[in-house]
Amino acid sequence: MTSTVQVDIHGQRYVMRSDLDPQYVSELASYVDEKMRAAAGEVITADPLCIAVITAINLTDELYRLRSEATGSGTRAEARVVAIERLVDAALAGTLRKAANE
Repeated sequence: MTSTVQVDIHGQRYVMRSDLDPQYVSELASYVDEKMRAAAGEVITADPLCIAVITAINLTDELYRLRSEATGSGTRAEARVVAIERLVDAALAGTLRKAANE
């Protein structure tokens, strides 16, 4: 169900239509507002477009880093699972050989 949500980002009011939960949309807007205010404090210009572009780049960097961390940790976890599986297989093989010799 599409709903309409009014949000304030960097001093501007926006009306957004979305299928997402309105509370979630408000949280997203608050996060973007926070990031834009932080970017505005770091640059000399007051041009809202420039601040928005810098914010977009910062958010994209954040997204890429999180994706990289998620992928890296998944790869490490998979490697550990494979190593543990080999240990279990070796232990089972040793147990089976020992049982067969008895």
